[in-house]
Parts: sequence; structure tokens; C-alpha cells
Amino acid sequence: MRRLLRVVIMSGIALATLLVVIAGTVVFVVRHSFPTYDGTIELTGLDGDVEVIRDANGIPQIYADSPSDLFAAQGYVHAQDRFFEMDFRRHVTAGRLSELFGADALETDKFVRTLGWRKVAEKELGLLSPSTRQYLDDYARGVNAYLDTHNGSGLSLEYAVLSLQPGGRNYVPEPWTAADSLAWLKAMAWDLGGNMDEEITRTKLVAAFPARNIESLYPPYPYDRNEPIMSTGAVGSDGKFTTAPIASEARRGMLTKDLLKSLDTVDKVAKGLPQLLGRGDGIGSNSWVVSGDHTTTGKPLLANDPHLGATMPGIWTQVGLHCNNVSRSCPYDVSGFSFSGLPGVVIGHNNAISWGFTNLDPDVTDLYLERVDGNNALYNNKWRAMTTREETFKVAGQDEPVKITVRETRHGPLISDVGEDQRETGETAAKQGKYPNAYGVAIQWTALKPGRTADALFAINRAQNWTQFRAAAKLFQVPSQNLVYADTEGHIGYQAPGLIPIRKTGRGDWPVPGWDPKYHWTGYIPFDALPSEFDPADGVIVTANQAVVPRTYTYYLTNDWDYGFRSQQIVDRIKAAGKLDANAMASIQLDTKNRAAEMLVPYLLQIGIDDDFQRQGQDQLRSWDFTQPPDSAAAAYFNVVWRNLLALTFHDQLPEGTWPDGGSRWFEVIHTLLGQPNSGWWDDLRTPQHESRDDILREALVDARQEITQKMAREPSNWEWGRLHKLTLTNQTLGKSGIGVVDKLFNRGPYELGGGSSIVDATAWDASKGYTVTATPSMRMVVDLSDFDKSRWINLTGVSGHAFSSNYTDQTDLWVRGETLPWAYTKGAVEAAREHTVTFTTPEP
Repeated sequence: MRRLLRVVIMSGIALATLLVVIAGTVVFVVRHSFPTYDGTIELTGLDGDVEVIRDANGIPQIYADSPSDLFAAQGYVHAQDRFFEMDFRRHVTAGRLSELFGADALETDKFVRTLGWRKVAEKELGLLSPSTRQYLDDYARGVNAYLDTHNGSGLSLEYAVLSLQPGGRNYVPEPWTAADSLAWLKAMAWDLGGNMDEEITRTKLVAAFPARNIESLYPPYPYDRNEPIMSTGAVGSDGKFTTAPIASEARRGMLTKDLLKSLDTVDKVAKGLPQLLGRGDGIGSNSWVVSGDHTTTGKPLLANDPHLGATMPGIWTQVGLHCNNVSRSCPYDVSGFSFSGLPGVVIGHNNAISWGFTNLDPDVTDLYLERVDGNNALYNNKWRAMTTREETFKVAGQDEPVKITVRETRHGPLISDVGEDQRETGETAAKQGKYPNAYGVAIQWTALKPGRTADALFAINRAQNWTQFRAAAKLFQVPSQNLVYADTEGHIGYQAPGLIPIRKTGRGDWPVPGWDPKYHWTGYIPFDALPSEFDPADGVIVTANQAVVPRTYTYYLTNDWDYGFRSQQIVDRIKAAGKLDANAMASIQLDTKNRAAEMLVPYLLQIGIDDDFQRQGQDQLRSWDFTQPPDSAAAAYFNVVWRNLLALTFHDQLPEGTWPDGGSRWFEVIHTLLGQPNSGWWDDLRTPQHESRDDILREALVDARQEITQKMAREPSNWEWGRLHKLTLTNQTLGKSGIGVVDKLFNRGPYELGGGSSIVDATAWDASKGYTVTATPSMRMVVDLSDFDKSRWINLTGVSGHAFSSNYTDQTDLWVRGETLPWAYTKGAVEAAREHTVTFTTPEP
């Protein structure tokens, strides 16, 4: 017994020792990549010392004597905090994910390489001003200085995990280049531009329904209820366009099963790509500015909260870039939100102006059905040779590379070639139809035209007034955004920039015949004809992806506006607020009123329900104020009703891939159908009887009572919207591994949230899938032009991309509670918040 006890004790000691060693190894690997926030670091090529001051949240404020030093230091700092994210992003934009993650990423790589983002970025380098090109090179120099002294797990924990997979142990990141930075602008342009998915959806619907039925699912913008950004405006008649009858061209025998299959594949790959970039369902943004007439200080206030997919780390990182002596040779004194991998500030303020972005979302992508014969495409009754190029992919875990041939027509690359069998599908499609030749699908997209958006970002960073800001905006080609503006002199403004095509015929709503010259783009809307407003009489500019212009505007921008429920709620809140300060502006950002509920609930309350148990849910709606905080029982029940209502009304008639997501378009569709109680959409084709509106409303109420009981509780007092509506911050790569321990290393959450789709507090969810949060306000900021140090900001996560760093999610709990951080800008405020200091110096010769 004594010997046995000794063996047990010794075994226990050995096991404990092993666990301590393992734990110590894990702790070492985890902490190995944490960057140095204090001390002195040598950085070659500096003109002088550069100081980086960080606060308790790790937010860096960089001080330098020259722009070159400033952006070199920013490159180093971004690499310190987020290099794996930067490396992942450049692999996405170059179509090289399969080098890191194997064959599972190959289809996405083929799509990106077919579009040619990286090649376009490389062409843009030659168009940029010498100063911008220099700044990009300086930034790359800073990134590479960090890579020179860090590698493997010393760069990021992700590399330690990747080293465990085939080929991962030998991976060494390449040096950073200027083109790596520019290519990310293409990714954001894809995230925020075009209506390709809507074109594909409409085409699928055209194949199954009469045009009038489809039109009812795309109702016109409700100008009578929700104001556009600009209430007046018109330009010259040279921009008139003609509208083609709905789907008239698509009815010319082109929509064969094979072609629809090809479009399905394009749709699948394209939708997979935005998930990698951080986009989610319900993408949008809020931004607004008010003049001093509406504020307690007499100076403007500007608010912005872009809505993007919720990722870990968040898409933004905060930074301040300050010339020690602001002058013509060193003109930067700017602070705000940046993208890791890109120098400068994307959204924020400098010493004189502030600006914010929301997505204008014009139609800048068109799909062309191309008649092809081998590597020739028909245009204007003649066969023309397509351009071709070969692309080669290295795939982790495979010895042999994969090669594809990319074909391009005059309109753009043939995206129907993407996928294992898509070239064959394209070559066999429509042979039974009127034409003996196959169809391919080409995409024309403004972002594939090399431009100078990088010049625009730096020009905005240093602009000092409205004239300079507009001159900078003129260079901002893609993605087209709603830019709101305010300055310390008291002015406010709005500018829509970007390349927006003019079409001879049609509106780009549907794929059109590429062989017909009348569908060719004839140019772009002139910058001076794009919507713009300066110091409007009412002192308010609200942009939340709603219609930009009234019906009198001559040029065509898009038909795919958000339907204005968020924007109108913001307008109403501003009008009711009296004098605003930064806190009042921030409270509007947190508004959770559901205007769809305000519209629908009166109809729901008219439905008679005899059963007491089933009526308990309906009773929750009787005194509801239509707001959706996370602890609301009424909001929980209503959203379950909403999801069931959409399913009962449309799932029986629409193809699965086109089921309602529950966003603003569906608010408007249901608003219209409520006035048509006998519409055919209400009838459930799966039953023998004919259902009317009230039948479906009743069934939705009853089904929702059963569902919420099963998911949450029998007693309504225990229902809470946040228990259904949860956010998990997911690492874009390893956080989706499916390996529990790996997922837990990098992901955080879940967090219970209020808000919802097409609500000002825009925590979107997809009603066709469930209640999980798919997109969020990716950051929130309020800028006080009377005193920049009174401004507020918050990020969805933190500045650090290192799992388990104290700055990994240190802003998330504040964000969930709707709180913000003080935004230190002046040197005195930055010094008062100083927690860490790094000084970059030039190495001794």
C-alpha cells in the first residue's frame, strides 16, 4: 500500500509537472507575440526621432517631424498590433488564400484572381502623386522593419497554430509592398459597391415569375414618408437615361437551366468572399452632421457609425498622426479610424475639419451575358478575340500548383468561368435556344478601372476647408460614398464622389446582352453633377444609405437604396432633440425603435386569438413602445413573429436562395401588402385552402408563441430579445476552424444585444437563417467641432489583434453597453492619458 501510494504521488507530481510545463509553453507562445509598447526601437531611414504615445486602451498617437517618418512609424505600429490581419488581407486581395489554408480556399482565390484586384492595384501605383507613392513606400518600410526582427509565433499566435498544418511550419511572410496597401481598397470597394447579388436574384426570379410579381418585391422608394438626403436638385439634360422594360432582354430565351446554374455558382462564390472581408447581411451605415444652430456650443457636431460584418479583430484600428510642427512640408495633424495595412486615417478629423462615410451604394457593377465561341465573344455582329491570361495557384498540402485561364471580354472578366465546371457549363448553355453559341457571364465594375483613391485619402487628411475637401473628394473614385463634412468655422456639407456609369439603355438592374452595343457604358457622371450640398438652410444632413436625390435628379444612381427607416428615425430624433451635445448625438446612435413594428403591430393586434396561452404573446405588444433593448420581451416576441410572417408569406413561392432577410426592403414590401389583404403573396401554396392576410398574421402569431416558448421560456416575463439576438466575434480564419479549442483561442462572445435590422442601432440579422447578429456598427464616433478633446469614439473590439492581449477586446464591453471613450487629440490631452511610450530612432552608423 505504501509503495502504491508513493507511485500515485510520484505520478501525480509528474502529471502536475507536465501540466505546468504545457501551461507554461502555452503562456509563452501566447505572450511571445505581444509587442513592445515602451522603450526605444531602431528604425532605419528616419529624419528624426518619432514618439508613439499609447493610452490604457493601447491607442497610438504618433508624433514625427516629417510625413515619411510619420507613415513609417504607422506601418511599424500597425504591424505590431495587427500583422496577421494584414497578411491575411493581402492574401485575400491577391487571390492567394489557398497558400495558407489549402484547397478549401481555392474557389475564392480563383474568383479574386479572375477579377484581378491585385493587378489593378499595381497599375494604380503609376497614377498616384509622387507624395502618395512615397508615403506608401514609407509605410511599407515601417512594416518590414518589424518583420526583420519578428517571425513565426513572434509575429502572432495564428502563425503558431498554422505551423501545425501541412506546409505551415515553413511559411515566412513576404516583405510588405505599396501594392499590398492599395489592394485592400479594392476589397473595400467590393464590400461597399454594386448590386451584383441583386442582379442575380432578380434574374432567378424572372425565370420563375411574371414581371409584375417581381416588381412588387422591389417597391419604389417611399419619398412621401422617408426623406432623401437632398430634398432638391437637378442637373443638365445630357444625363438622361432610358429605362428598359423589366427583364425584357432576359426573356429572349437566354435564361436556360445551365445559365442559371452558372449564375448560382457565381452567386455562391461572391457571397463567400464578403464574409472573408468582414461584410455581413444588413450592411449599411449612419452618419449625420448638424450645424451650430442645433448645438449647445454653436459649433457643428458630426456622428458616424459604419455597419460592417462583426469580425475578430474589428475592421478598424484607431490612431493619431501628428506632425510636431504642422507646416506645408509636414501638414498632418489627424486622428481617427484606419485600416491595418493602409497608411493615413480613413474616417476622423484633423485640426480644422471632420468627415464621415456612409455607403452611397450606386449601381457600379453590371453583368453582361456574353455569346462566346471558344476564346471569342460576339459584339456588334462581329466575333472579337477575348484577352486571356493564365493564373497559377500554390495550394498548401498539395505538391502540384493549380492553373486556370482567365478570359476577358470588352466589358470585363468572365466570372462564369469560376468553379470546377463553369467553363463547361458556359460552353454548353443555350445551344438548344435561338443562338448556337454558348453564354458566359462577364462583370463590368468601376473598381477594375485604375484610379487615384489613395491620393484622395491623404488629401482629405490634410484638407483645411470645404474647397480643399471637395477637391480631395473628386479623386475618390471607388467605392462611391456619402461624405459628410464639418469644420471649425461652423460650416457643414455633403458630397457624393466616385465613378458612377452612364448607360445608353437600361439601368443595370438585370444582366444584359453583351453583344448589343446599346448596353455599353458611355461614360461617368461628371463630378460637378454629383449630389453636393453646403450649409443647407435647415442645418441638418443625415445619410443612412437612403435615397440621395429626389425624382427630379437627371442622372441614374441606383434603384437599390435602403428604404429610409433608419434615416427618418434619425431625422425625427434630431428635430425633437432641441440643442444637441456630444452625448445627445451618441444617444441617437443607440436608438432601437423598430419602425417596421410600428407599422405592423396595429394589424397584429386586430387579429382575434381565443386561446389564452397563444394570446399571451400578442398581449406583450399592446403597450410596447416599439424599442428593442436586449431585455425586451415584446421585442423578442415581435421579431419571432416577423421571421415567421416572412416565412409563411414567401417561402412557399420564392426559391430558397431568395428568401427574405427581413431588412428595409421587406419592411416596405410588407407595408404595401398590408393594404392588399387578398394579394396572392398571402396565399400559402402548400395548403389546399386560400389564405388571406389575416390568416397568415394569425398563423405567424401562433407559431411565434410556440417557437419562443421552445427557445426561451413559457412565461413572457422571462423573454428577452438579447437571448435570441447574440453576437459572437469570430476570427475570420482560425476562428472558423471547427476545432473547439482553436475557436476559443481567437473568438469572443457571445454578447446579448438589442437593436436589429434597419434600426438605427443596426445589429443586423438574417430572417432566412435565424436571429444571430450578422453585422454591427463597426465603430461609433461623435466629433465636437467646438473642442476636439470633447469628442467620443469606440471600436467594436480593440486596437490589438493579439488574442489574450489586454487590448484585444477591451472596448467591446463598453461598445455593448453603448458607452464611448474620450477621444484625446491635443498634445495636452494625449499626455494626460499617456500609459506607454516608444521612441523610434535611427540606428547609429
